[in-house]
Order: sequence, then C-alpha cells, then structure tokens
Amino acid sequence: MVATAFRALSLLPSVAIILTAVAATEAASYVLPAATFSTTAQREFDYFTLALQWPGTYCRRTHRCCSSNGCCGLNPLTDFTIHGLWPDYYDGSYPSCCKDSDFDEKKISSLLPDLRKYWPSLSCGSSSLCHVGKGLFWAHEWEKHGTCSYPSLKDEYSYFAKALDLYLKYNITRILNNDGIFVGTDERYSVGTIISAIIKALGTMPFLECSHGSLQELRLCFDKDFKPRDCIVQTSIQGNDRVDYKITSRKSCPRSISLPTYSPLGNGDASLVISS
Repeated sequence: MVATAFRALSLLPSVAIILTAVAATEAASYVLPAATFSTTAQREFDYFTLALQWPGTYCRRTHRCCSSNGCCGLNPLTDFTIHGLWPDYYDGSYPSCCKDSDFDEKKISSLLPDLRKYWPSLSCGSSSLCHVGKGLFWAHEWEKHGTCSYPSLKDEYSYFAKALDLYLKYNITRILNNDGIFVGTDERYSVGTIISAIIKALGTMPFLECSHGSLQELRLCFDKDFKPRDCIVQTSIQGNDRVDYKITSRKSCPRSISLPTYSPLGNGDASLVISS
C-alpha cells in the first residue's frame, strides 16, 4: 500500500494524499456514557474521519476578529486543532443532521477546558445545514455530524469526548516535530517527507488537503470501533470487488508544502475588521 502511494506521488505533479494514522502518543481518558437516543432513517455510516486543521493556513486568511475566533488570540496557535469527527460512507458521501438533537453546552461542561484548547473555532460563526442561522462551531459539528455517529457514539458527550481522545492519542504535531518537521515556520517540506514521518510513527496513511501551497487539513480515519484504517476518497465496484482509490488530485498539494505560522490578529475584538 505504501509503495503504491509513493509510486503515484512520483507520477503526479500535485496530489492530495491519504494517510491513516495508527500509533499512539499520550492520551487523556474519557468515560463514555450509555446510549440515550436511537437510529434515524438515514442508513448507518461506514467509518469515521477525524479532521484536523492547521491554524497557520486558516488564520492567514482571517479578515475579521470576534470573541469566538481562535485566530484572534494574543498568541498564534501552535498545534493542529480539531475540525470535526465525521461519520462517512465508502462512496464518498456522508450522512448529516440525523436527529433533531440541539447542541447543549451543559452536557459537555466537564470537557469545555479541553474543547477550548484543542477544538477552537477558527471563524466568527458556523452556518448549519440542520438549523437556520449561525452558532457555535461545536453546535454545528454536533448537529450536522455528531447526530449521525450512532451506534458507535451514543450522545453529545460521547461524541466530543471521543474526538478529544483520538486527537490526544494520535498527536500529529508531536509526530511531525519528532521527525524534524517543524510546524509554525515557513520552511517547505516535501509531501513525501511528511508522509514518511507519519508512516514511520503510525504505520498507515491519512488524507492531506492543501491551500495555496500550505497544509490546510490532515484527516485520520477509523473503523466504527475506532481502530485506525485507511481513509477512502472514492470507491468503485468492479464486478464483485470493491476498489478503494487512495490518491486523488481533487484537492491538490504541490510537491513541497509549508505549515506556516501567522501574526495574531487581535484579542477577540468583535469590532476589528482586517483588510485584505
């Protein structure tokens, strides 16, 4: 599998690569409660994607600060942050808004310190396909994706606790730094070097997504019992066989990419608008 990925990398001038991460670093432990809601009409998902975002790439594009925008602190964010934990289908689609279960911050009050640190919003509000208007980033992720995570995750607390657990267990920032890939600089690294570092530490391959030559997201995939697995970009049925395509140029990365830092934009001042 790994050899195939590197052969394809040598053939394509720009690629987006999948990586599924497997090895553990230190992790916090969260106890998950029993089931509290039932399944819905949408068919059950096939696997999970843990989407991690690199703040330097996102925050360089920020033009407006507000109290909810993690890009607007006094100091730049220096670790990957969580975008979401997403139930996905093998065919590339995904379920959404599976249950009318509104986000309730009180249900995850014990997780809030870690959520603020590891899962900040990098914008001033998130629109939701499930409800009209904008709201908290966590509300958007729970209502759109978390409500579809049954039966693996039973409720709102379980959803956020498991995302934090996986994030801390598979610490991508530390893995890259330990292999001489230093995030938060303008140094450029070959995509192959980044892939090699993660393969060496974890054994399998995630999906990389870039924007303007910088790493924007890194996604790890898991079976429904949270065992690491390869991410799937597209599945094709050929006869009785399922063929999973693990490299795509759909969201391309050049051969060398950066994980840049950014200049802090303010201090949560909702009135601050930064010109482009």
